[in-house]
Amino acid sequence: MSWEKDPLVAKAKLFFGYAFGVPREDPRFGLYAAMGLELLARGAVASVSPTLLAEPSGDHKHLLYALGRDTTRGSNRSIGTSRVLQLCQQLFSDFTNEDRSSASALVNRRNDELHSGVSAFSEYTTQEWIAGFYRCCSVLAAVCDEDLESIFGVGEAKIAKETIEKFDRKVLSKVKGTIAAHKKVFASLKKVERDAKIEKAKKESDLLAYQNHHRVKCPACGAVATVEGQVFGAVTVMQELEQVVTKQAVMPESFSCVACGLELSGFSELVAADLGDQYTRTIYSSPEEYYGLVNPESLEQIRWLAGEHYGLEYNNE
Repeated sequence: MSWEKDPLVAKAKLFFGYAFGVPREDPRFGLYAAMGLELLARGAVASVSPTLLAEPSGDHKHLLYALGRDTTRGSNRSIGTSRVLQLCQQLFSDFTNEDRSSASALVNRRNDELHSGVSAFSEYTTQEWIAGFYRCCSVLAAVCDEDLESIFGVGEAKIAKETIEKFDRKVLSKVKGTIAAHKKVFASLKKVERDAKIEKAKKESDLLAYQNHHRVKCPACGAVATVEGQVFGAVTVMQELEQVVTKQAVMPESFSCVACGLELSGFSELVAADLGDQYTRTIYSSPEEYYGLVNPESLEQIRWLAGEHYGLEYNNE
């Protein structure tokens, strides 16, 4: 067992790597992210002194262990995560009460996931916690003489910084008002008009899904609409039967509904409309397409064309 800063931060990076290696819709994404955040918080506290992580006891057993003076072989206890986050707020001025609340909410979900039959992260979508998670990690990484690039990797760090900058709770009332206005106008239409627009929206969304859009439900009219965004992070490549499947995370940036005309732009607006969940873009390719190979079925035609071409060149000599 180690309560030193460097091993704790190294292990936090490991769990962040696990998190960013699975699809964003996968419950493991939130679980691994929460575990990485807890370890990073412990590393931040340990940067002041590992003794702060020792569970108080009458014989100072755990404190002596943190000091490297414990000669017994018994188990040693560190303080609970809630106390760790409390210490982070007390020790580091940039770690605000809001940061503590964000981190606590995520860690509580981790507890539910590990200690109950509830699939805690299936119902706790990324838009509810990702901005706060990024913010907490940014503050705690700086305490540990790290940054988002060193703990997340360049691609994820870029998105994290943009998310922190763009997230603005003040847009909530504005977006809710816009949604209400579109909902009112759509509801005023005759049923036959509404049905026709909803059907048109579904067909349009199905087509856009082949152009890397992601289908969602419109918060104003309930029709099938789409979001699109910026891909980031590592690309996962898998072989499934005769296809090559590539997957990459996407940060949603814009929303559009054909049925009622509602349009939203920017992460803050999408979060305010409950449309800010990160998602995974999946692309299916043939091995020939993915690796730039020639399809054997077209090989004879290519040979014939090449022979004809060379023949013409020879006749011109």
